[in-house]
Amino acid sequence: MKEVQLNTFVNKWYNPGNPLKRGVWYFFNIIFFKSYLFPFYSFKRFLLRMWGANIGKGVVIKPGVNIKYPWTLSIGDFSWIGEKVWIDNLADVTIGKNVCISQGAFLLTGNHDFTLTTFDLIVKPISIADGAWIGARTVVCPGTTIESHAILTVGSIAIGQLKAFTIYRGNPAMPEKKRILT
Repeated sequence: MKEVQLNTFVNKWYNPGNPLKRGVWYFFNIIFFKSYLFPFYSFKRFLLRMWGANIGKGVVIKPGVNIKYPWTLSIGDFSWIGEKVWIDNLADVTIGKNVCISQGAFLLTGNHDFTLTTFDLIVKPISIADGAWIGARTVVCPGTTIESHAILTVGSIAIGQLKAFTIYRGNPAMPEKKRILT
């Protein structure tokens, strides 16, 4: 029986950007985003744009947010990113307009191929369409698409495609009922 050999892990194909740029961003992220010292939304929007993110108007980014690489992030107008959200964007993360990402949600674009002894890195983008609500302490897995106005309820794990105007719950998240706006 074969065993995992982490000493053979190689991901030279993956290049998220200049190492110096990533290093400098690491400290910006700690000081201005993960910290609770700078609660100023407009300043955070400015910094993210400066680092290559596509950030719409009126975006709210609460304290304690962890963003891996802003240059692979897009957030539409008037979306909210709650406290302690982790955007682990090894690949593109696209968040539409009027989206609510609640406290402690984890957007995960990377994983490993557990079928290989080399444990190869896998990265896939995440797309969250307009009006969606990602509940507190949820996980959105690599390659997931969340369609317009879908809801992922508290503590659920999204894998694959969540249909528009549908409420999802569980691990893996399954459709529970339709979302009706009045």
